[in-house]
Amino acid sequence: MAVNRDPILKRARSLQIDPGHLGVFKESKRSAQRSSYKKMSNYGIQLREKQRAKFIYGVLEKQFYNTFEKAARKPGKAGENLLIMLEERLDNVVYRMGLSTTRREARQLVNHRHFTVNGKIVNIPSYQVKPGDVIAVKERSTKSPKFKEIKEMEVGIPAWLSVDRDKLEGKVLADPTREQIDTPIDEQLIVELYSK
Repeated sequence: MAVNRDPILKRARSLQIDPGHLGVFKESKRSAQRSSYKKMSNYGIQLREKQRAKFIYGVLEKQFYNTFEKAARKPGKAGENLLIMLEERLDNVVYRMGLSTTRREARQLVNHRHFTVNGKIVNIPSYQVKPGDVIAVKERSTKSPKFKEIKEMEVGIPAWLSVDRDKLEGKVLADPTREQIDTPIDEQLIVELYSK
């Protein structure tokens, strides 16, 4: 299984992303100097936006393109559909519920079979959740020190999710709207890139 192992702070600096959007609250010791003062072309701006989205959600190129193709076939705007589909990935939902500290950690916990969806163990990070799905930490896993530590964390939960921190479970109340997705991505640039 391919995994993006780029250093988070270095990559965030090059893509001009606040590491806080990745769940990392460390400051880089390097100054944010521009490596080049050349004006970026339209293609370069569109490509950087796609790379931002891929890096934030931890998705590699082939999977990202396949997600875009599915989003384009759905009714509505392709860019908004893409962001909604990325938000509804199981690893992202686990992160949004505050059951992991970063999306990378959420991906690993899902891979290691710590979560159930509607009572069944799911170990596929890209699994698409739907409104009404109940995501919970597996009963055996709730006793681990990791989840005891997570239970004590305080996090902001999006309006499209509800979470019971005592039971370590949450429910998807509805599909997220574009306004509820706070990820700093201009999805229209990604649509323009793929429409060439």
